[in-house]
Amino acid sequence: MAEELRYRGRTYTEWELGEIRELIARNPDASRWLLSKELCRKWNWVQANGRPRDALCRGFLLALHRQGIIVLPACKRPSTSHLRKRTPPPALPVDTSPLVGSLAELKPVTIAMVKHTPYESLYKSLIHHHHYLGYATPVGEHVEYMAFSQGRPLSCIGWCSAPRHIGVRDAYIGWDKENRTANLHKIAINTRFLIMPWVRVPHLASHLLGIMARCIASDWEHLYCHAVAWLETFVDPERGFTGACYKAANWRYLGLTTGRGKNDNTRKPNRSLKYVFGYPLVKDFKKALYGVL
Repeated sequence: MAEELRYRGRTYTEWELGEIRELIARNPDASRWLLSKELCRKWNWVQANGRPRDALCRGFLLALHRQGIIVLPACKRPSTSHLRKRTPPPALPVDTSPLVGSLAELKPVTIAMVKHTPYESLYKSLIHHHHYLGYATPVGEHVEYMAFSQGRPLSCIGWCSAPRHIGVRDAYIGWDKENRTANLHKIAINTRFLIMPWVRVPHLASHLLGIMARCIASDWEHLYCHAVAWLETFVDPERGFTGACYKAANWRYLGLTTGRGKNDNTRKPNRSLKYVFGYPLVKDFKKALYGVL
């Protein structure tokens, strides 16, 4: 057996793997869920807000189990996660009559976080039925918003934890692996941005991005006990997108992705190359992303 194992950017030693085996041996009647909770406690594996990194830990234990490195107890009840993924959010009733005019006529535009609110189901439904990527359960820290005018939904905007490595972003910031690992949680990526197809209002998208820039840091800190200092997104030119709204909102074009997934081993593009845009939320964002501020 190898003396070290890598999982999601971190290396685990044989001694740490031995600790996991010992934990399982000492708790023969414990469920996988309880083992994950106990390992989080033992290793102080917590988020910035103090909550256990339980989902990440369970994924780590399952990966070890599938590789034969540890033996987990049998599942006490079948997982239903695959059923949740296959069951699309239902189409909810919403006013789809055309909304056309100027931004001035639309104001005031209000923004609401949807998590644990009555808007959450509507957000999922609209993203699933009107965004080309559909709805996917976010991984890690995330916040989702809806924009409204006169009670009508205008837009859905989703953010979550940033990918570990984006070459042009890392080069622009200038950080090394250690800085990136320590400060990646200070970056949020815009994973969904939907203007409702029946809304035709020039400059609305860039206006919403401006609102996001003013509120997301405090909202993120409220949810996860740390702020974010940098926003980023991908734009797919093969679908005809140019990133015009990001440019209008003063986001910075950083370059292209490599066209390879995070687990690629071929070093050859296997998907479309995307534009990468970034936006600093603080003046000295590089210092913040180096952990200085």
